[in-house]
Amino acid sequence: MSNKPYFQEKGFTLYLGDSFRILRKIPEKSVDVIFADPPYFLSGGGVSCHSGHQVSVDKADWDKPLTPEEKLRYNRKWLSLCKRVLKDNGTIWISGTLHNIYSIGVALELEGFSIINNITWQKSNPAPNLACRCFTHSTETVLWARKQLTPKKKGVHYFNYSLMKEINNGKQMKDVWQLPMVSKSEKKHGKHPTQKPLSLLTRIIEASTQPGDLILDPFNGSGTTGIAAAQLGREYIGIDNVEEYLSTTIKRYNDLR
Repeated sequence: MSNKPYFQEKGFTLYLGDSFRILRKIPEKSVDVIFADPPYFLSGGGVSCHSGHQVSVDKADWDKPLTPEEKLRYNRKWLSLCKRVLKDNGTIWISGTLHNIYSIGVALELEGFSIINNITWQKSNPAPNLACRCFTHSTETVLWARKQLTPKKKGVHYFNYSLMKEINNGKQMKDVWQLPMVSKSEKKHGKHPTQKPLSLLTRIIEASTQPGDLILDPFNGSGTTGIAAAQLGREYIGIDNVEEYLSTTIKRYNDLR
């Protein structure tokens, strides 16, 4: 890659810039697993509840609503770039809500992926619904997919079945995971509006990678994917176009020393 990393140390690499541009610089078929938490496109003036107070759900310009057609084009574009850098036996995990996840599911199939699992992350402490006109939103979806190499051949992905069974008290782990939202301690260096809990990324990485594998997150945010990867002995590449978020990631990484 010709682009100089924003930060690099012991297999932990961060790039500042446009993910679409930087993904084109990463060598083809070099990444074992990708985790992506792309924009949900829900910053349209709505409100939610935080610490008992009404707050806006608007996050930034990158989260402004798109038409269904625009949304699908966007998702197909970044998924196509991710597919190029993913190894044939690698997998991709994508988190989202009802605002975007169905478009992503269609985009995955159109770009030549096969969905392995539809994980439901059930939040044990969700924010209440303020309007009282629908059920409380307490889940997010995480899609797990692999490459569809030919119409009849799929990538042979890695799955640490025995470990998942072990941490689930000796029983097969189901596709509904009850995990808490992000703790205050995980936000001490700064926070991201769609930050994911370390417990979620730890489980994903333990389930689908082996020590030394390379993990990529094209929407790095506050770097939870990278922190989990570093803790578990995996290499990491994170990309974000907001310097503040990369700075937060570096502070979190320095805490691991």
